[in-house]
Amino acid sequence: MDNQDDSIQIQELEKTNRILQKKLKRCETERCQLETDIETKEFLLKKVICELENSRTNLQHRSQELENTLDRLHNMQAQMIQSEKMSALGQMVAGIAHEINNPVSFIYGNLSYISQYTHDLLRLVELYHLYFPNPPGEIQIERKTIDLEFIEKDAIMVLHSMNIGTERIRDIVLSLRNFSRLDESEIKAVDLHEGIDNTLMILQHRLKATDKSPEIQVIRNYGNLSNLECYPGQINQVFMNILVNALDALEEFNAKRTYQEIQLNPSRIMIRTSVVDSQWVKIAITDNGSGIPESIQKQIFNPFFTTKPIGKGTGMGMAISYQIIIEKHGGKLNFFSTPGKGTEFVVQIPIQQQVYQVI
Repeated sequence: MDNQDDSIQIQELEKTNRILQKKLKRCETERCQLETDIETKEFLLKKVICELENSRTNLQHRSQELENTLDRLHNMQAQMIQSEKMSALGQMVAGIAHEINNPVSFIYGNLSYISQYTHDLLRLVELYHLYFPNPPGEIQIERKTIDLEFIEKDAIMVLHSMNIGTERIRDIVLSLRNFSRLDESEIKAVDLHEGIDNTLMILQHRLKATDKSPEIQVIRNYGNLSNLECYPGQINQVFMNILVNALDALEEFNAKRTYQEIQLNPSRIMIRTSVVDSQWVKIAITDNGSGIPESIQKQIFNPFFTTKPIGKGTGMGMAISYQIIIEKHGGKLNFFSTPGKGTEFVVQIPIQQQVYQVI
């Protein structure tokens, strides 16, 4: 009986073992399948992550390209607008200079004749005085009424003043015509010092003394330069932008000082020119104004950046100047500024030009 029971238990155990073996085998199969599925999913997940990272990188590149393209388009639009403005301004300046030049030339050309006629008439009056010292009473009364002695002295002075005035107008007109240089849109060898002097002539009204500040000193330290190949009108525009910024800085600095303080430390602009390595012309324009704060120095050549009040500055002057010097002339434009002491802009231009095209 016991043997029979043992046999039954053994059979049950074997049966249970077979069942467990099958379950174990099935679990093992499922585990292998699960591991395979996990590996497949991990592979797919890594692939998706890699593709997403590549897509993100490509998207960032595309975004950067679009941003750069937008910046270029923005700059090109601004430069085109500024170029159109300068072209229109140049045409207007040339037209005004032409219209002023005609009547002034007429006046200037006839002043010598008027001067000669006046001298002749005064000499004739002197002869009348000599040979008719006692004219009739009516003439003597009229002589006192018009103060003939004063007229004789003042007429010469008036003519001299008129002559100086017309020469001054002629110089201004010539400076305006030379500054605009509409007939010189191509590269041409020009006298750089003439361009600087013409620009200073146009800005003369800002250099003069006022009731709030003495005259701004301009110190020219010109080197021995030969004619420079450049786009004359564009180079004059660069000089204008730098000098206007220097004058703005001096006016801003002087607004914080008394008249006596300005007299002790006068406002000054120094212009130096020289030849570097026989291949470059260097122009340094220095002012002793308030200087440029370090926090904004990196933005000076950025389009539309300005520290001036709304309506006074467009923020395009130095950006256009940078483009003219760097891209149009293959030159260099840098500045050095110490807050509270002043700023120096340095322009370097190759003496002989190649043709640089702006894209």
